Amino acid sequence: MKKWKRYVMLLVFALVFGLMFGCSGENASKEPAQKEEPKAEQAAFPVTVKDGLGEEVTIKSEPQKIVSLIPSNTEIAYALGLGDKIVGVSDFDNYPEDVKKKEKIGGMEFNVEKIISLKPDLVLAHASGAHNSKDGLQQLKDAGITVLVVNDAKSFADVYGSIGLIGKATGTAEKAQEIVDNMKTKLAEIKDKAKQIKESDQAKVWVEVSPPPQIYTAGKGTFMDEMLQAISAKNVAGDLEGWPMVTEEKAVAYKPDVIITTYGGAKQVLDRPAWKDVPAVQNKRVYDVNIDLVSRPGPRLIEGVEELAKAIYPDIFK
Repeated sequence: MKKWKRYVMLLVFALVFGLMFGCSGENASKEPAQKEEPKAEQAAFPVTVKDGLGEEVTIKSEPQKIVSLIPSNTEIAYALGLGDKIVGVSDFDNYPEDVKKKEKIGGMEFNVEKIISLKPDLVLAHASGAHNSKDGLQQLKDAGITVLVVNDAKSFADVYGSIGLIGKATGTAEKAQEIVDNMKTKLAEIKDKAKQIKESDQAKVWVEVSPPPQIYTAGKGTFMDEMLQAISAKNVAGDLEGWPMVTEEKAVAYKPDVIITTYGGAKQVLDRPAWKDVPAVQNKRVYDVNIDLVSRPGPRLIEGVEELAKAIYPDIFK
């Protein structure tokens, strides 16, 4: 009987002590919530997204090792704060500086074996980014690697979509939205500033992406054309599609007020005898711009718009 009473007393003591301990301080009551926070973040995975080919891709868990096959995807990944997770990049990657430390996986033809050896859990691909793209991507999938094909961006809207897609696939959707919102805000500010330029004062611009004998320019459906429209400038080749080849005679006949080159050819243009009567040459209004900023579909496109604006309208965009 005494043993039974002693057992009851011990049980009561244990219950009372447990209640006292459970209510004894704020730290104890908050500890479970702190432990649960990481679980809430991880709850976003698995996640299923629709890639640039319209196919549904499921990412089972938050990617820890990422390989990027083209520079634009790399720049987006870095902007999303994923630089430490990037284990491989293309031979063409040059931004940010940190990419120089990353393993190179090839150029126009990526090295499938090299990528597999890096053991990535996500490959950021691009349908038209490599000659061996289709077969190579299938080999990566067969090796159990998740491949996400990002859309072939041709406009700012497409770029916003690419950033959002990569953000969702990597658990950085909030940061992706922040980047997109920031880009939209800056572009809107540039457009508002450009509204003060009267249509009669809009500069006629010739964009040259390669020199003679095969001169290529930027037509409609390109970032460059969209950028020129944003800053109230006229693309003299705006009636052409994509990146067309144009004869030197036709280029001269456009009589542009400003010439933009994307290959560092400003001096070359100024020295061409056949171009001496072109207004842009006569007034020495020929400028070089960074091709990556005006053609690479990533967060730095806004910098490209700003660079063009300052070159074409220096008095307005200082």
